[in-house]
Amino acid sequence: MAYQTITVAFEGSLATVCLNRPEKRNALSLACMRELIEVFENIGRTREIRAVILAAAGKAFSSGHDLGEMTGRTVVEYRELFDVCTKLMHKIQSIPQPVIAQVQGIATAAGCQLVATCDMAIASEEASFATPGVRIGLFCTTPMVAVSRAIGRKRAMEMLLTGTPIDARTAADWGLINRAVPAALLAEETRKLAMRCSEASSFTVALGKQAFYAQVDLDQPKAYAYAKEVMTMNALAADAQEGISAFLEKRTPCWIDR
Repeated sequence: MAYQTITVAFEGSLATVCLNRPEKRNALSLACMRELIEVFENIGRTREIRAVILAAAGKAFSSGHDLGEMTGRTVVEYRELFDVCTKLMHKIQSIPQPVIAQVQGIATAAGCQLVATCDMAIASEEASFATPGVRIGLFCTTPMVAVSRAIGRKRAMEMLLTGTPIDARTAADWGLINRAVPAALLAEETRKLAMRCSEASSFTVALGKQAFYAQVDLDQPKAYAYAKEVMTMNALAADAQEGISAFLEKRTPCWIDR
């Protein structure tokens, strides 16, 4: 399909979704977020796709919401904007494939939220991250949800209350991203991670991703109660039996993805 604000490319089992508003620093307009929801929904239904890279054109990953859409609106319009943003974040975490952010430049406000929401993220050493809404009178409340879950309370509050950017090395140390790499290696390292994920049974990966988000905010007894049931059902699956047998027999497993 033809999109106005993003591009989509496929290479074997890998999909690359690219924010394509470089002249606007890849700001997340309402139209852009709706296109992202649509493409992730389509990818989620495509069994042949085993991993997704979320990249961006130009120097910035994403500057957050399009501020041109943020003035003089009605309460209904503002609610729609943040409803769509929330739906996008849910969609990324609900599709069965791992989604990896490939961050080459700034990721601020809702752009930082997007990075925190992705299952994994690799950034260029030149990238930076911030939740600067407090500096313009609009606290980054919805980005706060994803960021605080990624890096914890004290570090999230520092970012939220000061608006001060952190560099990629700090972002990796805090857990906002998996790692920072030289700019020249960014695409290669992100693809390598995506392909590594693609080697596993897509059934098992999908089950594990769903289980991770279901248990992560539960208290420990509830998390274990849920996890043991999921693992029991997983153990009965054909791919689990195949994988265990292949390990014991010292051979490569042959997945049937169920």
